[in-house]
Amino acid sequence: MEEIKNQAIDLLKKLISIPSFSREEKEKADYLESYLVQQGCCVNRVQNNIWCLTQSYDPTRPTLLLNSHIDTVKPSDSWSVNPFKAQENDTRIIGLGANDAHASVVSLLSVFLMLKDVLLPYNLVLALSAEEEISGKNGMELLLQHLPKIDFAIVGEPTQMKAAIAEKGLMVLDCTMYGKSGHAARNEGINAIELAMKDLNWFMTYSFENKHHFLGDVKMSVTQINAGTQHNVIPDKCHYVVDVRSNACYSNKELFSIIQQHVQSNIVARSFRLNASNLKEEHSVCRFLQKQGIEMFGSATLSDLALMPFNGIKLGVGDSARSHTADEYIKKEEIFDAIDVYYRLLCQWQF
Repeated sequence: MEEIKNQAIDLLKKLISIPSFSREEKEKADYLESYLVQQGCCVNRVQNNIWCLTQSYDPTRPTLLLNSHIDTVKPSDSWSVNPFKAQENDTRIIGLGANDAHASVVSLLSVFLMLKDVLLPYNLVLALSAEEEISGKNGMELLLQHLPKIDFAIVGEPTQMKAAIAEKGLMVLDCTMYGKSGHAARNEGINAIELAMKDLNWFMTYSFENKHHFLGDVKMSVTQINAGTQHNVIPDKCHYVVDVRSNACYSNKELFSIIQQHVQSNIVARSFRLNASNLKEEHSVCRFLQKQGIEMFGSATLSDLALMPFNGIKLGVGDSARSHTADEYIKKEEIFDAIDVYYRLLCQWQF
């Protein structure tokens, strides 16, 4: 086990050194494909997504998916070190993607290698996906078209190895209020900004009736606004963007319908596909996690779990508060502990 953990650290440092922004993961996927082949895995690939099955795969048995993503966001200008050169000390490793989500990648991969030749009462699939950070159509959405039937998923994201059994969804709205242009010095025109203010206030103050036990309220945030062409022209159009985080009490389409009833702006949803997920507490996996001493919670952040048409949990290495920050890091002990926890869970897994 000690050797496996050390190999995981070495793999993490190598992954940090290979840039893999969303839609630009080819080099990292190439490396991981080669690495898994060297470890005796039969590797499948579609674009920049790769996956492996255990040697004893049997379609008559249930199948558990182990998933994490290999893409990262771009580093901000405030990094104090080279984000693509792992900075290592006795306790931690600093580098882009170290926490989100390469630590989960190497931990899940390590445990998969430990179990790939073991006859388990279920099938195990390791899937490393692309484009997670942008919920891209050539990431998990494409990968799902090639995977065998999946019964349950463990998605590796930084959750401090607590199990997110519910996760908020996302719907982005492009909203436009129309007015009529005119000269600002005269009493003419219809100001689109003034018309939009009522709707903006509604988005910032409205509370949806249903609150989720783990996920709380639906959250709406006005995040962008643009209007006007110059100081002396009454604006005839005001465009703004609203970030809507659904809470599993409503589908995105249901929320969209309610919003349409309350605002006068023209609203267009960029997508309805990223709905909230929710594993009921009475589910057998939740009872299993409780017996294993795994804390359960609801997550405000999105992951590939939103695209999966089957049940799953988010359970991974690191702390979400470090994600997308300058000098992102992971503690080595977090990886070591995660490998132990994943291994213990998978050896005793109950659907």
